[in-house]
Amino acid sequence: MPSPYGPSSNLWVLLGLGVASIFLVTRRMRRRALKEDFGAFVERLQLLPPPPPAPPKAPHPLSGLTFAVADIFDIEGYVTGFGNPDWARTHESAARTAPIILALVDGGATCIGKTVIDELAYGMSGENKHYDTPTNPTVPERVPGGCSSGSAVAVASGLADFSLGVDTIGGVRIPGAYCGILAFRPSYAAVSNLGFVPVSPSLDTIGFFSKDPNVLRRVAYLLIQAPYAGLRQPRNIFIADDCFELLKIPTSRVTQVLINSVEKLFGKKLLKHLNLGDYLSSKLPSLKQLQNGKKNGDSKSTLLSLAKAMQSLYNHEFRNNHEEWISSTKPALDPFISAQINRLADDSLALVCCQSAREESRLALNALLKDEGILVLPTVLGLPPKLSAKELSSEDYLNQTFCLSAIASMSGCCQVTIPLGLFEKCPVSVSFIARHGGDHLLLDTIQTMYAILQEQADIASKSNFSKSSISNEESAEIAKEKGNVAYKDKQWQKAISLYTEAIKLNGKNATYYSNRAAAYLELGSYLQAEADCSSAINLDKKNVKAYLRRGTAREMLGYYKEAIEDFKYALVLEPTNKTANLASNRLKQLFQ
Repeated sequence: MPSPYGPSSNLWVLLGLGVASIFLVTRRMRRRALKEDFGAFVERLQLLPPPPPAPPKAPHPLSGLTFAVADIFDIEGYVTGFGNPDWARTHESAARTAPIILALVDGGATCIGKTVIDELAYGMSGENKHYDTPTNPTVPERVPGGCSSGSAVAVASGLADFSLGVDTIGGVRIPGAYCGILAFRPSYAAVSNLGFVPVSPSLDTIGFFSKDPNVLRRVAYLLIQAPYAGLRQPRNIFIADDCFELLKIPTSRVTQVLINSVEKLFGKKLLKHLNLGDYLSSKLPSLKQLQNGKKNGDSKSTLLSLAKAMQSLYNHEFRNNHEEWISSTKPALDPFISAQINRLADDSLALVCCQSAREESRLALNALLKDEGILVLPTVLGLPPKLSAKELSSEDYLNQTFCLSAIASMSGCCQVTIPLGLFEKCPVSVSFIARHGGDHLLLDTIQTMYAILQEQADIASKSNFSKSSISNEESAEIAKEKGNVAYKDKQWQKAISLYTEAIKLNGKNATYYSNRAAAYLELGSYLQAEADCSSAINLDKKNVKAYLRRGTAREMLGYYKEAIEDFKYALVLEPTNKTANLASNRLKQLFQ
C-alpha cells in the first residue's frame, strides 16, 4: 500500500530508523566502554618509568607493574579533581607531581591513570553523583566502598597491579574489604603526605591496594623505605572479641578462618582474646571528658566515643581546609555531604580532647602490641551495602563502622585489610593491626599467613554458614574464651556466668567445668568447685587441673583423705607437677 505521505516518506522513515539504530548502538558502545574499566577512571594517562639498568645491575624493584592513583593526588599538567567538577573548574593544573608517584615511577612502575573518589573524599560508600559510582567487580549491585573507590575497583578488576588512595577514616581499608582485595594503611606519617589535597591532616594517610601480597610488600617496602630482612613472626595475636560482636554476619565465618590458620602455622599459644573497649577505657582519660561526665556503660561505649572523637577531629580539620572554598564557590554538593558538614559545623566536642585521645590511643595500642603483637578485628560490619541503600546514610551504621576504623585512624597504627573469600556471594575480610611503626612486622605477617588464610577461607566459603548457623560448639568456645579473659581480669562472677553459658551450649567439654571450678575456688564456693571438678573428671579422666582443683576444694572442706587421693592421681598423670607434689606432701605431713 502506498504511503499516505507520498513516495519519499518511506525513505525518511528508513533514515529515521537508521539514525535511531546508530544512536542505540553508540549508547551500547559507550556503556560497554564504561563497563570495560568498571567506571574506575576519571582520566587515562601514562607516566613511564626510566629505562631499566644494564646488567649486572638489578632491575627496578617495581619493574613491569602498573598502578593507578586516586584523583586526589597531583600529577603535573593535570587538574586534581577531588571528586567534584566545581573543584576541578576552580583549580589550576598541578605544577608538580606528588613525590610518592615519582618514587613509584622511578621504582619501575607505570602510572596508567587517575581514579574516581567520593566527592571531596568525604564519604565511605564509593558513590559519586558527578562521576557515577565505580562498579564493584565482585558484586556489581553493591557499593565499592570509599573514599578511594576507583583505585580499589581498578585493582579488583585487574586493570592495575596496585593503586594509591587516601585513608583518613577508612578510605582505603573499607573499599579493600568491599571489593575483596588487600588494602594497606601504613603507620601515620610513614609515607610522605605531600602532593595531595588534604582532608584531615591529623588522620590522612596514603594507602594502597593490591590483589597480590608480594606486590603489596614490594610497594610498601619501597615507600616506607624499609630494608629487606628475614621474615619476622608475631609472638602474640590478639582477637578483639567485642569488635567481632559488631559483625552482621556469623562471627565464626571470620574467626574460625583466623584461628585455624594461626593454629596450623604457629600453634594455639599465640592466640589471645581481648575486650578492646575495656582495655582502652582506662587508657584514654580524654574520652571521659568528651562524654560530658557520663559513665561508660560497656566496652562498646568506649569504642563509640573514640569513633566520635575521630569524626569530630575529621570534620573540624576538613572545614578548616575547605570551608572558605565551599562558601565562596557554593558547589553542587551531594545533599548527604552538605547535611553532614552543616550538622557538624556546631559540633561541641572539644578539639583538645580529641587530639589527646589520639595520642593516648597510640600509647595504649603500642603498649598492648609492643614489637611483636598483632591485633585482629573486622574491617567492616559485614557485607557491602547495596547501591543507594538507606543504611549508608544511617547514623547508627556509620557510627558502628567508625568504631572499627577509628582504632587505626586515631592511634596512627598500621592496618591491613585481608580478603577471606565470599559469604552469600559477597566479599568477607578481616584486619590485622600492628603498633605505630610496626609496618615491617605487619607486612611480614601477611606474607607468612596469606596463603593459609586463603586456604581456610576457601574451606569456610564452601561450608553451610548462615546467620543462625554458628554451631553450639563454636559458640561455647567463644564463651569460654571470654570467660578466660574475665578470669584473668579477676572478674570471678562474670567468668562463672560465661563458663556456665559455655556449659549450656556444650555440656560435654571437661575444660568448661574445670575452668568454672577455678572461678568458684576464688570466691570460696568450695562445694560448687568440687561438683564441677567431678563433672570434668567424669568427662575426661586425664584432666590434671580438675584433680588439682578438686583436691584444693576438698582440702578446704576438710575432706583431707579424698584431697590426698586427688593430688596423688594428678601426680600419676603428671609426675613433675609441682603443685600436686607440694599439696600432697603438705597433707601427708599434717596427718602423720
